Amino acid sequence: MAESQRLLGGRYLLKDKVGAGGMASVYRATDQVLDRTVAVKIMLPQYAGDATFAARFKQEAQAAAGLQSPYIVGVYDWGKDGDTYYIVMEYLRGTDLKSGIRSHGALDPKKVAQIGSQICSALSVAHRHEIVHRDIKPQNIMVQPDGNIKVMDFGIARAKNSHLTQDNNVLGTAHYVSPEQTRGQELGPTSDIYSLGVVMYECATGQVPFDGDDAISVALKQVNELPVPPSQINPGVDGDLERIILRCMEKDAANRFQSADELRQVLNSYLAGRTVEVPEPTRVIGAAAGMGATETRVMPDSTQTMARPVGGAANTAVGRSVRAQAQSTGSYEPEKQGMSKGKIAGIVVAVVAAVAIAVFAVSGLFSPAKQIAVPNLLGLEQEAAVESLKNEKLQVGNVDAAYSDTYPEGQVCETFPSAGKKVDEDSKVDITISKGPKPADKTQVPDLSAAKDEADARKMITKAGLKTGNVQQRADDAEAGTIIEQSPAAGEQVDEGSTVDFVISTGPDSVSVPDLTGLTESGARDALESAGFGMSVESEYSSDVDKGYVISWNPSGKQADGTTITVVVSKGANPDNDKVDVDALGLTGMIAENAQDAISNAELRYNPVPTASDTVEEGRVIKYSPSGKQAKGTTIWIYISTGPSTDGESTSE
Repeated sequence: MAESQRLLGGRYLLKDKVGAGGMASVYRATDQVLDRTVAVKIMLPQYAGDATFAARFKQEAQAAAGLQSPYIVGVYDWGKDGDTYYIVMEYLRGTDLKSGIRSHGALDPKKVAQIGSQICSALSVAHRHEIVHRDIKPQNIMVQPDGNIKVMDFGIARAKNSHLTQDNNVLGTAHYVSPEQTRGQELGPTSDIYSLGVVMYECATGQVPFDGDDAISVALKQVNELPVPPSQINPGVDGDLERIILRCMEKDAANRFQSADELRQVLNSYLAGRTVEVPEPTRVIGAAAGMGATETRVMPDSTQTMARPVGGAANTAVGRSVRAQAQSTGSYEPEKQGMSKGKIAGIVVAVVAAVAIAVFAVSGLFSPAKQIAVPNLLGLEQEAAVESLKNEKLQVGNVDAAYSDTYPEGQVCETFPSAGKKVDEDSKVDITISKGPKPADKTQVPDLSAAKDEADARKMITKAGLKTGNVQQRADDAEAGTIIEQSPAAGEQVDEGSTVDFVISTGPDSVSVPDLTGLTESGARDALESAGFGMSVESEYSSDVDKGYVISWNPSGKQADGTTITVVVSKGANPDNDKVDVDALGLTGMIAENAQDAISNAELRYNPVPTASDTVEEGRVIKYSPSGKQAKGTTIWIYISTGPSTDGESTSE
């Protein structure tokens, strides 16, 4: 469906499609209220019509909007337009980390650690809000032009206090899921840390640690196999980084880094060249990492066998399936003497089959339909791409067009699902045809003759999305400060970011205003009077210029004799910069613990005063003192409601 030029919510004008995912398509759009470019994610119709999904969508959009970090894609707004739900997000320029790895292969170890540290910063914010991302993978990490990253897509994130938990066993991309996520267990921050370990492994080696023909086989390896040490794939990976990555990927969550902050501190120490105290990785897989049993089996690099399940996993589908299989094949204990290799192989195969069926029946990945890998259509003309899909017994879905810097006009630049993904026979594959490189946005050159002075002209240029170029001054009959020439001409359509040159009239018979840089107020007055100019003084706070010295003056250049020059003199640093606006913390009505955290984070102190109240819920702030702007370190008295007074005396504030 062509969405381009559609207006959502009476505010967001869609421009062009820039991406697609399993549940939504993403468009570049213009916020017509704030006049800024945004990204709008529009849910696919099959999800928008589901009432349960709509409730979860609202909850998760609100949760994501509350996550503020330079390493998290900002969520601005969400809404419903007709039958469509949408999320409005920060528009990013760059490429996803997966594409970067495909293009460049293994990354430098220091870059791997830098990326990992920034992802940790994002996860730390989410985890403090009790939100687990659940789908950390390179496709959800956007690398910006400056090299920094932003974590995207909290679409399957789940807050711990969510009331919508009936579908809480969402399984992320199999290459990056933790063992506990594969088994459908409750997830915590350490699950995201496991996925981040897989991401850093792929960055460091250029390949994922576990791969297979389908999601089932890959996810089973997450549970039952140990990764090949990164240095055996890329000798450039040093021992410290290797230990960090492998600790993140421990099968037992208790053996991983226990928080994103802990991992970030270790990565930052590594980046700073300090000693990294990380234990050697576990080279065995215990039954706890498998299905809850007690035996531990050594897992050599060359042969990694599966941990032995026993009857202790009585409360899981996996445990029930394993026990049933054990009853039908005999004990899992190997014979002390003489058990044949055939019997052992038979037991292992039976266990793997039982675990595969149980795990993936629960997670929803097990499917009897015939699976076909989506062919690589990138770079093909549309006709050839359609023919290729038919040859693979797949159908053509939506055909869209989008700008691409990589593929020439007319060639396929994107498919959904992407190449190599397994889909059912006769499934539809959406293809996007390149429109060639995106042309630069155009803007109209403003008429600078209407500017009051040079500063005003510069503002007009910036507001139009342009840059100030060469500025000259020239004597002219026009009033001093008037823009008498400009290039390009007013009204001309040019590319955004182009430069505009202009000439300022200095007026007739003008003289040069002296340079007042570094002068005191009295020194500036002497210099101006000697040159035949008058002087008026304005004062401003400045953190860069000492008190009593000149910050700026206007007009400058050549001016008519006797012109009054306005000189701005520094008042020194603004004393209010070291004060905190207590009222802005919003303490009234806040839960006591949250109020105390807010006061501490603002570098203030607090003193709680339990106070009875008939109107304020127990445990919440009734009032506080002092208010207004206060110096850092000031003690704020917060009156905490203890509920209605038993003796009839209470405050109603």
